[in-house]
Amino acid sequence: MAFKKASLLIICLCLSMAASVIVQAQPKYPQFYENDTLRGTLNKERSWWNALHYHITIEPDFLNKEIKGSNKIRFATVGKSMENKLQIDLQHPMKIDSVIYHGKALAFNKRGEDAWLIDLGKTKKRSLDSLIIYYGGKPTIAKNPPWDGGWIFATDKKGRPWMTVACQGLGASVWYPCKDHQSDEPDQGAAITVITADSLKVVANGRLVSTVKLAGGNTITTWSVINPINNYNIVPYIGAYSNWKDSYPSNSGKQLDLSYWVIDYNIEKATPQFNKDTKRMLAAFEYWFGPYPFQEDGFKLVESPHLGMEHQSAIAYGNGFGNGYRGRDLSGTGWGKDWDYIIIHESGHEWFANNITTNDIADMWVHEGFTMYSEVLFIEYHYGKKAADAYCQGIRTKIRNDRPIIGFYGVNHEGSGDMYNKGAGMLHHIRTMINNDSLFREILLGLNKEFYHKTVDTKDIEDYFIRKTSLPLSPVFNQYLRATKIPIFEYTYNQGKLRYRFTNCDKDFTMPVRLDDKESTQIVCNTTWNQIELAEITAIESISENYYFTKKKVE
Repeated sequence: MAFKKASLLIICLCLSMAASVIVQAQPKYPQFYENDTLRGTLNKERSWWNALHYHITIEPDFLNKEIKGSNKIRFATVGKSMENKLQIDLQHPMKIDSVIYHGKALAFNKRGEDAWLIDLGKTKKRSLDSLIIYYGGKPTIAKNPPWDGGWIFATDKKGRPWMTVACQGLGASVWYPCKDHQSDEPDQGAAITVITADSLKVVANGRLVSTVKLAGGNTITTWSVINPINNYNIVPYIGAYSNWKDSYPSNSGKQLDLSYWVIDYNIEKATPQFNKDTKRMLAAFEYWFGPYPFQEDGFKLVESPHLGMEHQSAIAYGNGFGNGYRGRDLSGTGWGKDWDYIIIHESGHEWFANNITTNDIADMWVHEGFTMYSEVLFIEYHYGKKAADAYCQGIRTKIRNDRPIIGFYGVNHEGSGDMYNKGAGMLHHIRTMINNDSLFREILLGLNKEFYHKTVDTKDIEDYFIRKTSLPLSPVFNQYLRATKIPIFEYTYNQGKLRYRFTNCDKDFTMPVRLDDKESTQIVCNTTWNQIELAEITAIESISENYYFTKKKVE
């Protein structure tokens, strides 16, 4: 597969460009440090090479909370030149022990706290190349996964070891050496080999390749995923697992392999929950988004000691085998209690986050906003449009508008947590503007075709919507993605005349608004007073609540 987006080399310029697209003053610029730039920017020691494949081998030590292992990295040279130094990311307190390149040990040194420079020496330029990095140490341990990242050394109810990792945001380099930047997924996938006690089973992304028992009571297990994969999505699960299998007739025309893994004592209560909502999820999402994007690697749900995570082809599940979000309806409408939140939400990421991935984590709203909106679409598919509208309006009430949902580029900085609810609310708002559900579905299907297994920037998504709808959506994207204020539709009505404008928004904000479901009653509203003749004030009262702005009558 071609290198993920030619725009990688441009990302280094994003810090200076970001100021030109922010339409309202952001909160005080956070203080960033060398490590932020080393992680977030494609410098010359990162941009000259493209990761093709990772083969990670690890041996965890549960008692001492340590891991040791290696990563064989296959890579390709990008462009005409090859640097003699290569940056690898591996976070403190983990350490690189040695680097082997064409049978020889290479010199390496620390760069900041979490990056390492490897000196390739005088070498001939190669279009394809590889090296092996040996490493080890005590990885950062997650205190509250998945919200803070790190390795997880837990136990099940019977006191047996239960290990995995959650590292989105913090980065995959918290536990293995890699090029830790979202824009560069290993194009040819990854393999993970785990050495552990034979009393435990290992599950990972993709398909099981081999299980080999060793003398002394250990087992070597290898899994492999052949599709491109986010660094943070590569994961081992190690525990006392039981497994069952199923299949689903995918829209691709092929049977999709389903596999479920839970701690052995949970298999009876897990079976009906997983069987029911997995297939309901696939029916809804394949309708809205297109075929499951990792057919070759299959689909798995894997019980985890934390709530959940979108590990590609091996979704982490920790919702207690019940409906809702730990039994709660996040929307407060009642529509979130009839389905298992973690199965639906985390699986939605297979299309948005895993299939379509952002180059920079500043654009993580693409992952989370679309995926939270997938909950709305799941409800619509199974319960109808009115239920979906109610759910979306419900989750909108949780928006804080504390800071923009796009973060700062080039420094490994996420935007506001509003990227979930506000991102979904904005998409429902735009859908309401489009007023054509067939076209809206066509756009969602098209996104997953256009950007199949690719990385994107927010602009790619914006441009696609604008191109497909021919609507003036740039002011809308700017207002809801890059600002914190929510527009207020102010109006007066007197003797058959309606005066209206938007306030609490960027001075350039403008958008068409339908006064009812008929295009003939559509107005274009901006920040200056405009006036039309209107027979009845009730038209204002019928403006759809699916728009994400507030209405205010002024005297």
